[in-house]
Amino acid sequence: MLGLFAYAGALAAMGLFFVEGDRYMLGGVLFIAANLAYGSSIVVYDSFLPQISTAEERDAVSSRGWAIGYLGGGLLLALNLVLYLQHESLGLTEGMAVRICMMSAGLWWATFTIIPLLRLRNRPVPRHETTALRSVGGSFRQLGRTLSGLRQYPLTLLFLVAYLVYNDGVQTVIGNSAAFASEALKLPQTVQITAILMVQFVAFFGALLLGRLARSYGTKRTVLASLVLWTAIVSMAMFVAEGQALQFYLMAFAIAIVLGGTQALSRSLFSLVIPKGREAEYFSLLQISDKGSAFIGALTVTIALQLTNSYRIAIMSMIVFFVIGFVLLALTNLPKAIRAAGNEVPDGV
Repeated sequence: MLGLFAYAGALAAMGLFFVEGDRYMLGGVLFIAANLAYGSSIVVYDSFLPQISTAEERDAVSSRGWAIGYLGGGLLLALNLVLYLQHESLGLTEGMAVRICMMSAGLWWATFTIIPLLRLRNRPVPRHETTALRSVGGSFRQLGRTLSGLRQYPLTLLFLVAYLVYNDGVQTVIGNSAAFASEALKLPQTVQITAILMVQFVAFFGALLLGRLARSYGTKRTVLASLVLWTAIVSMAMFVAEGQALQFYLMAFAIAIVLGGTQALSRSLFSLVIPKGREAEYFSLLQISDKGSAFIGALTVTIALQLTNSYRIAIMSMIVFFVIGFVLLALTNLPKAIRAAGNEVPDGV
C-alpha cells in the first residue's frame, strides 16, 4: 500500500510537466491526485513507527525521520532554485524550468520510496474484503468503528483535538508566509524562495534539537514549550518592518527551529496513545481529521483580513490556536492515556 500510494502520487507529480497553456484542468486533477496519494501514503508510513521503535526510542526515531525529510526537501529545492534562476543561461524558458522542477519532485519521490520498500516488512494481513468496491465500503465502516471506539479512550480524543488545533495554527502560518512577505512586508519573490530554502535546512537541525530536548525535559513539556515559542514568533509579525529582509529571515529561522520538532514529537506522542495493532486506522483518522479541520485556520485568517485589511493582524490571529492547543495538551494526562491504550509508559513523557 505504501508503494502503491507513493508511486501514484509520484506519477501525478511528474505529470505536472505536461501542464502548460490552457491545460489548467489537467493541472488541477494531477495536483489533487498527488495530494490524495501523499496523504494516503503518509498514513501507512506513520503506522510503521510503533513497529520499528520501542516506546523509549519513539521521539528520537520520529525526530530523525522529520529531520531527514526536511534535509531531502531542502536539497531538491536548492537544485530547483539553481535551475530556475539560471534558466536563461541554460536556454530554457521560465515555464519549462518550472515544469522540470515539478517533474523532478515526482522523480525524487519515486526514487527515495525504494528505500522503505526494500527495508520494511509487511505485517501479516488480516482477513479483508475481496473486491475493490467492498474494500471501499469496509474502509468507511472501519472509520465509523474507529470513531465509535474513541469513546473508550477519552484522553486520546483530547490529545487528538489538542493536536488538530495547534497543528492547524502551524500549517496556516506556513501556508500564509509567502502572502505575508509579499503583501505586508513588500519583499521580492527571491527573498521568499531563499527563506523557504533556509527553513528546510534549519528545520533539519531544529527537529533533532527538540528530539534531544525531549529526552532531557520530557516530550510533553518540550511540545508545550514549542507552542509558547510559536506564540512569541507569530507575535513578532507586528514588529517586522516593511522591506526588512533580514528581520523576515530571522522570523523564518525561529519558525524552522520549532517547526519539525513540534510535528515529530506530536506524532511520537500520538503513537503512544493509540491501541497496539490498530496504528493504521488511528493514523488515518489523524490524517482525515487534520485535512478536515484545515479550513478553520484559513477561514480565521480570511475573516481577520476582511475585518482589518492587515496581514499582520491576520497572522497574529493564529495565536488563538496555539493558546487553545497549549491548554488542551496541558490538560491531557498522557501517562494515563498511554496506559488506557494498553501501552507501556516510557520515561520522560
